[in-house]
Amino acid sequence: MTRPDTAAVPRGRVLVADDEVALARALARWLTASGYKVDIAGDGHEAALRVARDSYDVIVSDIAMPGMTGVELLLAIRQRDLDVPVVLMTASPAVDTAIQAVELGALRYLVKPIEPAALEEVVDQATRLHRLARVKRQALALVGDGTQPGDRAGLEESLSRALATLRLVFQPIVSWSERRVFAFEALMRSDEASLPHPGAVLEAAERPGRLPDLGRTIRALACRAAEQRLPDGALLFINLHPSDFLDPALYEADGLGRHAGRIVLEVTERASLDRLDNLRDRVARLRALGYRIAVDDLGAGYAGLSAFANLEPDVVKIDMSLVRDIENARTKQRLVRSLADVCGELGMKVVAEGVETAAERDALVEVGCDLLQGYLLARPGDFPSPAW
Repeated sequence: MTRPDTAAVPRGRVLVADDEVALARALARWLTASGYKVDIAGDGHEAALRVARDSYDVIVSDIAMPGMTGVELLLAIRQRDLDVPVVLMTASPAVDTAIQAVELGALRYLVKPIEPAALEEVVDQATRLHRLARVKRQALALVGDGTQPGDRAGLEESLSRALATLRLVFQPIVSWSERRVFAFEALMRSDEASLPHPGAVLEAAERPGRLPDLGRTIRALACRAAEQRLPDGALLFINLHPSDFLDPALYEADGLGRHAGRIVLEVTERASLDRLDNLRDRVARLRALGYRIAVDDLGAGYAGLSAFANLEPDVVKIDMSLVRDIENARTKQRLVRSLADVCGELGMKVVAEGVETAAERDALVEVGCDLLQGYLLARPGDFPSPAW
């Protein structure tokens, strides 16, 4: 193995976790000879404590350890550090364990006995990748997109924290002619820094198959709001992911179903619904409970006519791309007027969303849009009153 000048700056800091003391010391000697600063932990619990206290560039851990396995250690590490590479070792390779290790974000899965040169190569690669991960996160933070967990274990931990801090804020939808609140839309927010906006939370739930958890959490919060805080006479719009249609809990008469008469289930036109089996029957079951249906982002999505027909929405929301600067665009004015006319003929209410200026508001009212939503009227909050 390479033996650099011992006076040089360490190439990185490594934690070796293994209950076989002789092997752990041998690994530490090899890596120290290669220029790394190495700490040793005799089991998973000790390793977890060290990770909580100190910062490492790479963690090398045995899988089979008493008290806490290497996989459990990996999950514990991801609660604190989303990026540090974890290399797992085993003397008894098993396909299922290897697959689980990789899915949860282990960088490599090494089979004992391990050659010094192979260990050095893996740790070298892991150190460089960790450096790259830190730079990427700095770049993402600089451009304002926040940070994203990179592997399944990190994703699971970030999502769990997001679900624990999930809350709803509400933005009014107003009838401009009547100067009254027609409804409020519930919008998801979370305090999880690694998932800085609702789209990031949705993506984090989708990758490990936890969309049902997210949907149920949102609906439980909405149920609480409907019971305790929703102003009299106002409806409550709740966004659905297409996968929510497959969740049996959505069709229960209990919970949110108790308030179905005041709930509008909103589905974006950007989502593909054509692949959902028995969509018409599913919608019919929801209507039987009392729910109304809305289609969001009309004019910006790709929902097919068959899906639109199966939904038979009570409300359609015109995408903000058609609203923006509409007072200066005759083509947009004609298009929005046509949409409002056709939807009116079909018995559908029309909401123009993303209204930010008085000029946009006046132009929308002129072309037949009475129901409006946007920052001009109110920013999302705790059932805020509109600015008339």
